[in-house]
Amino acid sequence: MRLEVNGEARELETGKTVADLLGDLGVNTNHVAVELNRELLPRAQHTSHALSEGDRLEVVTLVGGG
Repeated sequence: MRLEVNGEARELETGKTVADLLGDLGVNTNHVAVELNRELLPRAQHTSHALSEGDRLEVVTLVGGG
């Protein structure tokens, strides 16, 4: 299936969850916020929310520093 992650088109296997995608991207899930189709997706739903054709995600990681 095709979806968009941070403005870039991606192909992903059907049935993948948000958590699966984050793992594929190598994202540290402790420091990430995910917006799915313009709505914030709570972290508790990352493992249960299956992605669909045409979904649009913004994945934002937190960066510390001073």
